[in-house]
Amino acid sequence: MSQTTDAIVVGSGIAGLSFALKLANKGWRVSLITKKNSTESNTNNAQGGIACVTDATDQFESHVRDTLNAGDGLCDKAVTRAVVEAAPERIRELATIGVTFSSDLATGHPDLGREGGHSHRRILHVKDLTGAAIEAALLNAVGNEPRISVKEHILAIDIICDAEYRVIGLHALDTQVGRVVTLRAPLVMLATGGVGQVYQFTTNPAIATGDGIAMAYRAGAQIANMEFVQFHPTALYTPDGGRALISEAVRGEGAVLRDFNGHAFMRNYHALADLAPRDIVARAIDSEMKKSGSPHVWLDIRGRNEASLRDRFPHIFETCISHGINMSRDMIPVVPAAHYLCGGVLTNLRAETTVAGLYACGEVACTGLHGANRLASNSLLEAVVLAHNGAEAADSFLHSRRFAPLPDAPDWVDGDVSDSDERVVLTHNWRELRHAMWDYVGIVRTTKRLRRAQSRVQALAQEIHEYYWNFKVEPALLELRNLTLVAGLVVECALRRKESRGLHHTLDFPDKNTMMAHNTVVRRREIPEDSVPC
Repeated sequence: MSQTTDAIVVGSGIAGLSFALKLANKGWRVSLITKKNSTESNTNNAQGGIACVTDATDQFESHVRDTLNAGDGLCDKAVTRAVVEAAPERIRELATIGVTFSSDLATGHPDLGREGGHSHRRILHVKDLTGAAIEAALLNAVGNEPRISVKEHILAIDIICDAEYRVIGLHALDTQVGRVVTLRAPLVMLATGGVGQVYQFTTNPAIATGDGIAMAYRAGAQIANMEFVQFHPTALYTPDGGRALISEAVRGEGAVLRDFNGHAFMRNYHALADLAPRDIVARAIDSEMKKSGSPHVWLDIRGRNEASLRDRFPHIFETCISHGINMSRDMIPVVPAAHYLCGGVLTNLRAETTVAGLYACGEVACTGLHGANRLASNSLLEAVVLAHNGAEAADSFLHSRRFAPLPDAPDWVDGDVSDSDERVVLTHNWRELRHAMWDYVGIVRTTKRLRRAQSRVQALAQEIHEYYWNFKVEPALLELRNLTLVAGLVVECALRRKESRGLHHTLDFPDKNTMMAHNTVVRRREIPEDSVPC
């Protein structure tokens, strides 16, 4: 079964929805597929907000400088400036489609928040449900655009390229009927989010299984900086292993981190104390927990008026209440958890990858904005700016290919395979992978731990490879196949970076090495270097 359209978008978060909407507005037919419901995305879980210079006392230069400082020498300065300066126009577009950011009732001006690493209040937010508000507005706009076809419960498997390594479509599993379909298009936009589920503890939803990065790698695209996994410093600690996000905005409103005995400790690690960049805060918490042997540290915003906390952080407040914690009276137990990938599919400022017709946007992409450590609330900003730029580039690309016949994309062939009777293998391997990554490729690393992780990941990859070819594909298998691949890429990049920089901290190379102030780029070795058009 084959279906043809102008462009395929994989993912229904802010990046995918924004790109689809803009490309459809230019007259192109867009098929947007998502492996779950369209509301399930990392965007929907984003609490903090979107960074943008809007206040008269703030400047683009300040936002650029804060981003570069957080990125620890690896941000692309030209990309950073372009994204920061494009922010106000993209924010106005969000407002046009119905996103109403929180404002000060007395003045009517935006109620700007502040987060770690920012020198000014510049975080636009919708209480602590910013992502959900943006997602709802975009879904509504997409629903009113007849040129966009949204298909839920469609899990992308692999990108299909022609003999010259140009995109001609993809194979995807319709998970509701268990059938693989072939989608034909000269352009595919990957907007699949991050890789959080590769770790035992993460703030990411269950869908964050690295699908886009794995597909891009298999298609021959360059992948960069996978070693830079951002661990959010403050995830709610629960004995059952759940990790609900406690936004950095809580510290921006005055919360203080305290050790297990109640002593404030961030002044010992950075001049900005509790508002230091995330990599520094996460390592500080990790250090304090290891020194004391405690299972968590405390986040303290006691003394603030309960009504004001309920108003500013309604979702977080209710989450804490559901665990018996009143933020205005009780300290919140917090621990770091895997949160955001600063690397990904290497793209330029137009969201173009190194494979013709393949685009990437959002967390799945590595644009050069985040460098070695993402500045808080720059992710939603990057997504809308790159979606806009990507739609402009895609429009030009599709016009250039308008009269070129699209080669036939081969249909999926199952071959001589059967339904699996060994699903316990998937469950066991999933658990082993996530534990190995958490234990050996976490906040603080060593070469020995990374080698251990590499050995385990390679063994798991071989098992999953054999399983993949012997049984019919199913969601758990496809996601584990992708997770194992991206886990291997994280480990490979970490082993290559023989220094400590940003989110990559290794005890064997504790200092920064100026000779390594460059991206760590990996690519599928089986594809000749000169075969993938740029």
